[in-house]
Amino acid sequence: MPTNQPDELTTGSMKPEKHSIAGNLIKYGIPLVITVGLCWLLFHNINFSEMMEIIRRNCNFWWIGLALVISIFSHVFRAMRWRIQLRALNINASLWDTTLSIFGTYAVNLVFPRLGEVWRTGYIAQKEKASFTTVFGSMVADRLADTVTVLLLTLATFIIAHKQIMLYLSQNGDTYRHMAELLSSPWLWAGLIAICATVWWGLWQFRHNKHVSKLLDLLRNLWEGFSVILSMPHKGRWLLLTLAVWGCYFMQLYVAFFSFPLTTDVALQYGATAVLVCFVLSSISMGVPSNGGIGPWQWAIIFGLKLYSDNIPGLTEEYAGSFANLVMGMQTLLLIVLGLFTFAAISIGRKKSALRPTSR
Repeated sequence: MPTNQPDELTTGSMKPEKHSIAGNLIKYGIPLVITVGLCWLLFHNINFSEMMEIIRRNCNFWWIGLALVISIFSHVFRAMRWRIQLRALNINASLWDTTLSIFGTYAVNLVFPRLGEVWRTGYIAQKEKASFTTVFGSMVADRLADTVTVLLLTLATFIIAHKQIMLYLSQNGDTYRHMAELLSSPWLWAGLIAICATVWWGLWQFRHNKHVSKLLDLLRNLWEGFSVILSMPHKGRWLLLTLAVWGCYFMQLYVAFFSFPLTTDVALQYGATAVLVCFVLSSISMGVPSNGGIGPWQWAIIFGLKLYSDNIPGLTEEYAGSFANLVMGMQTLLLIVLGLFTFAAISIGRKKSALRPTSR
């Protein structure tokens, strides 16, 4: 995958190679350990045959299939949104190529967390003969927009569902007390302020240091990549596509709730608010470094369903785990299939380009 990165990133002595090996172990080893650890915690107290029996007896796979179709639409809408950002940078990638890049991103992230974003940047940069850094900046803007969206959704959800959340916390006195003590502690807020002030002072004091200068340049580039959204044409269409992407994400989970009788009861008894709580918790969980969200996502869904389990007899942790594991498992399978399709399509496209006669 050719990328137009500076020579200093592609050449060097053995010392940078050692740093690179250590960095790769941290970047890919830690998420793998987290994924394996959380999956072990998920399954070690669950009778696997019982979980499969719950799925066999209760699951209506038509709803799961519909959820997967909605998932594909979310990827296409994301590709359309990113295409607007690329065009603002005079990079005229086709919808086909941007869609393939999104499919490939999620497939690569299953194996190497966060490397998918680098892969899609390199793919579009090579395809369009564009600057890797420029494309990377637009990708960062795309991801930062998602972060802002999750923060807004989280705030809205806690406003909408605060009664149910506080009821659950009040029924779990130790959890509520510890959270209240932590949030009301002056040491917490004083520590956060001190950390922020120390970081700001350090960056300013050592701004001429080579490594600090690179970090400041990175932060500056991140801001520039994000700020292009404010000045680019078709901002209205970009916002509509953002709503479409996240609307699909929500509807995907909402539809999946109807695949099991007891999660259907949650959706019918508590309405879309219950699904929204689970959706926001699962969205936040995707920030935990893991392979494709496997592990943290299921934990978030199980916890979300716990908030509404009191009036739903039979909605045990095993039942919630069966639901969460099936939905994540089918989503992962879809990403693998889309990834195989993507890399096959790219390979075929390159072969056709190689066979096409060049004009003189």
